[in-house]
Amino acid sequence: MPNYIRVRDKGITLFFTVVTYQRRPLFEDENARNCLKEVLQITRNKYPFTQHAICLLPDHLHCIWTLPENDDDYSTRWSSIKANFSRLYKTGQDGSPLSASRKKRREKAFWQRRFWEHAIRDEEDLSRHVDYIHYNPVKHGLADSPSEWQWSSFHSYVERGIYESDWNPYLEENDREYGE
Repeated sequence: MPNYIRVRDKGITLFFTVVTYQRRPLFEDENARNCLKEVLQITRNKYPFTQHAICLLPDHLHCIWTLPENDDDYSTRWSSIKANFSRLYKTGQDGSPLSASRKKRREKAFWQRRFWEHAIRDEEDLSRHVDYIHYNPVKHGLADSPSEWQWSSFHSYVERGIYESDWNPYLEENDREYGE
């Protein structure tokens, strides 16, 4: 069995990628997007974190969080988000049979089991990952520009004056500060 080593620093800022089970385009469904928004808030109320950026794509999401200074338990937060989503989301299962392993663990077929995280090292690393998140819909061919993708924190960055509405990281270098 693999031994996953997670970063354990209190108050850490992390970039996450979370993928749907078998990359199904679950978040094309408005009900699924609304449910995820609700469970993110439920989890944030119970286990606080600051969310710096997020982008929701049909089959995965990227986000950046900072945990409270006395806390390093992001795994519990993701477990809560996935479990609450699986309980609250009533539609969208395509009838595919669950594997024996998923049945044994009482898992529904919404999420891949794990998630990927990267500890943000400094402001430059944060800037690169925020840019990556906001440009991701363009990279995947879902939009011609970040401003066209509605399920992203890009729009709040434009409102705060961090990005121009026509921002493209491949056209110019942008100096910004991030944070809440």
